Amino acid sequence: MNISIIGTGYVGLVSGTCFAEMGNDVLCVDIDEDKVQKLSSGTITIFEPGLEVFFERNLRKGRLNFTTELLAAVRHAEVIFLALPTPPAEDGSADLSYVKGVATNIAKLLRADPSLGYKVIVNKSTVPVGTANAVRNIMTQQDLKSGLHFDVVSNPEFLREGVAVDDFMKPERVVIGSSSKRASSIMHSLYEPFVRQGNPIVDMDERSAEMTKYAANSFLATKITFMNEIANLCEKVDADVDKIRVGIGLDSRIGKQFLYPGIGFGGSCFPKDVNALKRTADENDYEFKILNSVLEVNGAQRRLLVDKMLKHFGGSFQNKNIAVWGLSFKPNTDDVREAPAHIIIKELLEHGARVSAFDPEAKETTQAVLGDSIEYTDDRYEPLEEADALIICTEWHEFRRPDFDKMRNLMAKPLIFDGRNLFKPKDMAERGFEYYSIGRPHFQAIPSANTAFENEQNINHN
Repeated sequence: MNISIIGTGYVGLVSGTCFAEMGNDVLCVDIDEDKVQKLSSGTITIFEPGLEVFFERNLRKGRLNFTTELLAAVRHAEVIFLALPTPPAEDGSADLSYVKGVATNIAKLLRADPSLGYKVIVNKSTVPVGTANAVRNIMTQQDLKSGLHFDVVSNPEFLREGVAVDDFMKPERVVIGSSSKRASSIMHSLYEPFVRQGNPIVDMDERSAEMTKYAANSFLATKITFMNEIANLCEKVDADVDKIRVGIGLDSRIGKQFLYPGIGFGGSCFPKDVNALKRTADENDYEFKILNSVLEVNGAQRRLLVDKMLKHFGGSFQNKNIAVWGLSFKPNTDDVREAPAHIIIKELLEHGARVSAFDPEAKETTQAVLGDSIEYTDDRYEPLEEADALIICTEWHEFRRPDFDKMRNLMAKPLIFDGRNLFKPKDMAERGFEYYSIGRPHFQAIPSANTAFENEQNINHN
């Protein structure tokens, strides 16, 4: 099938590449000429594990192409996906200017050349309830003649950064929101090769499809926030959130996923989508109390480690050297949108700290946001030299098994504030570190136990 993707951001590039991998002819459009040139020449513009192999193969086979010309995309495809930015406005609502602008331009092209034929316009971006209808109205207002030459479909994406290729190629479900049998049939034909293992294609109306995406992300954000609240209470009552997480996760009604406490959620989806759903509720005179609490708690959670550090250091970081491990909002991505690490770093700088940071992938994306306000390193141990403390903000795998002897020898003080609970508190104390985590007991360092503990660990590993 011939497909066009408008927008080559995260969703657009992953979707276009995966559609091409399944044998479709895909043309991706972007107004950024430099970006289109890079993609056309084989330079991938985002970091997503597994995407590069598909990208290079389909580019080489000619199934994946890039252009800046919207007309070429409209002429090429029967199905046109809008994978456009919907950034949050100041009031928390989603900015639909890109979506509406492209819809207007597509309608003008269809009006100018009726031979372009029937098109399925698919909202792939996360958009508020009613956007499909708004796009339909915009296009109809462009004086299209009776007998519509297009249909509008809502087809929300459920991609998790870091595993997006697997999510697209083997989706748990595909949601198709359409009031048109013709459009729905075309979308089923497009997606059927992706669900051969039996996972469902779920048909519904456009508004329900739009609401499904917001409901899913807001529920997951609520689950994360609930566990963060439990973790904070654990610290008050001297309980261990790790044991509680296991205890409740075995209940099939709750499940094991999204029960890990930490320093709050970030990224391009959860903060934006929760705010957008709250805005939709406000606009319809409904007080969504749970979402209000989720946003409030998450804002406080992302500053929790700074509060712990201020208490430890007596209210000031003046002349303190702070090392940071992890800059992306989660592992296996270079995405730093709404990253808790960035909020923490800004707080540290405001309190007079000197910050040196390492991340395996998010150095350049962080520099684009924070500039030269911090020092960036290419090795995880470099920030630890003479550091008064280490903060762990992202749970990259390479942080889980470091050389603790080297860390302790490099640091001015063996002090760790772990926002992702990578290590066991008692083990860290026996390794000679003072260790703070989320929702678990705090242990002082036991320097005399270092050698005995590490010898025992070496014996166990051997």
